[in-house]
Amino acid sequence: LTLLGVALFHHYTLQVALTGLAVISLYKIGFTGFHEGAGLAGWLAHMQHEWVVLTNLLGLLLGFALLARHFEDSGVPHVLPRYLPDDWKGAFVLLVMVFVLSSFLDNIAAALIGGTVAASVFQRRVHIGYLAAIVAASNAGGSGSVVGDTTTTMMWIDGVSPADVFHAYAAATVALVVFGLFAARQQHAYQPIQKDASAGVHVDWTRLGIVAWILAAAIVTNIIINTRYPQVSDAFPFIGAAVWVAIVLAVPLRKPEWSLLPDATKGSIFLLSLVVCASMMPVEKLPPASWQTAFGMGFVSAVFDNIPLTALALTQGGYDWGMLAYTVGFGGSMIWFGSSAGVALSNLFPEAKSVGAWLKGGWHVALAYVIGFFFMLAVVGWHPHAPHKAMPAMPVSVQPH
Repeated sequence: LTLLGVALFHHYTLQVALTGLAVISLYKIGFTGFHEGAGLAGWLAHMQHEWVVLTNLLGLLLGFALLARHFEDSGVPHVLPRYLPDDWKGAFVLLVMVFVLSSFLDNIAAALIGGTVAASVFQRRVHIGYLAAIVAASNAGGSGSVVGDTTTTMMWIDGVSPADVFHAYAAATVALVVFGLFAARQQHAYQPIQKDASAGVHVDWTRLGIVAWILAAAIVTNIIINTRYPQVSDAFPFIGAAVWVAIVLAVPLRKPEWSLLPDATKGSIFLLSLVVCASMMPVEKLPPASWQTAFGMGFVSAVFDNIPLTALALTQGGYDWGMLAYTVGFGGSMIWFGSSAGVALSNLFPEAKSVGAWLKGGWHVALAYVIGFFFMLAVVGWHPHAPHKAMPAMPVSVQPH
């Protein structure tokens, strides 16, 4: 009902999400309890268990909103029309750029940078189908990289080898071509690239340096924590904190646009509310690991946050991790609130907060998801990995195969 309310009342998404969170919390406190215990004490213990993920997401969403404005004010988005091709090919190249950026940046940052550039080169007349494509490009680009998406980072933290998710790019690249071609032509028909928009514009290299500094802080912290100190990764929101330390240290050079934070906070609280709701779902296990299950999880991730879905799959084991990375990562692009990148971009473009308009304009994202998946299944195949860590509490007779 919460998700249905978000879909139907897109002008009141925050109120709907908070109401759903309150009702679900009260129900579980009063009747069913939590894995961590019963009643209010169980709820508090559950929130204590989730606080690192929630705080990291909040730090990234708010921090990258300021980063996107730094990038816009640097002048780079206004200079890009000089280098992007004419007609629809320029719109397609921009999506490719977002895809590549997301392979080594967080997908939230890649989507916000792509949206910022699009707002500039298309005179803020961005087709909602193209907005969906920007989110899809950021999620597709991060699906084969353990530093490109929250879900793949979770797999890495849990012990999955980075090499075991890389082949997600077999599907993601095909999907990029499919939705990219449709979306680029949509955008060109709606608002072509303005080639004269860059006249007299100069790059503020200090602001661009601040953007690189903030991104480097996030990436380096992520790599150090996950490779050298994985045992403390769930004890403190290191990545979100690193982003904000970098922002604060850069204040003497260029002041951030603090006025963006109230609206960004509303969008962030909306996403965090859905994440908490999803974490309290009474789903004890997924269907047996198979390519059919992985395929279905892509559609589920469009409405059910992919973070708890990924956690369930890691606990279960027996998946082809590259295929799963593609489905849970890219699948959330089909609806605007299905991924953190979509929520972040909708803060820049509030008109995107309509499920009906997103599905109508971004229909090619769902088509691309299906084509990309079956291309990977046909070319790469389904190669499930053995559970990557021991599960002593599970009887041998029911271990996943």
